[in-house]
Amino acid sequence: MFDTSDFRKGLKIEIDGSPWIIIDFQHVKPGKGTAFVRTRLKQLETGQTLDKTFRSGDKVGRPDLEEVSCTFMYQDGEGWHFMNTESYDTLTLSDDAIGDARNYLIEQLPVTILLFGGRAISIDLPNFIEAHITICDPAVAGNTATGATKPVTVETGYQLHVPMYISDSDVLKIDTRDGRFVERVNR
Repeated sequence: MFDTSDFRKGLKIEIDGSPWIIIDFQHVKPGKGTAFVRTRLKQLETGQTLDKTFRSGDKVGRPDLEEVSCTFMYQDGEGWHFMNTESYDTLTLSDDAIGDARNYLIEQLPVTILLFGGRAISIDLPNFIEAHITICDPAVAGNTATGATKPVTVETGYQLHVPMYISDSDVLKIDTRDGRFVERVNR
C-alpha cells in the first residue's frame, strides 16, 4: 500500500482494481481543515486521465505490475508480436495497446513491455531509433539557409519532416518521445 506522503510523479498505483500512473500532484495544506493531495492520474490500460483528490493519509494499492524486456519480432492481422528476451516466450499486443509506438517499431528493436496481472498492457520504447528512408524527394544543396524541410517516409511507414539535404540513402535518428528528426546517422 502507498500513503499519500509517498506520491511522486511517475508512481504507479492501483485504484478500483486498475493500474494508474501519477502524472502530477500537489500537496495542499489549507489554513482551516485537513491537508489533502490533488493529483492528475493516467489509466495505464486505456490512457484516460483523471483529476482526483485524496485526503492526507489516504492509502492506495500497489498494482501487480511487471516490466519485461522484449524484442519486437513482427506484426500481422492478430497483433504485434514480441519475444521475451529472458524466457523466449512470445507476447502479443493489440493495436490499442501499441498506440503511437507503431510508428517506431522496427524488427529486432529492444523494448520494455508492462504486464498487469500477467496481461500485456503497454509498451515502452527506447528514446531514439535509427530508421532507413523509403520515400524521399531528391536532396537539394544550398537550401538549408532558410531552415526549409521536406517530408520523408521511413521503413515503418512513419512520415516526418527533415532538412532539405537529406537523401533517400540516409539513415535517420528519430526521437520516439515526440517523433522529431534528430540527426542523420553516419555509417
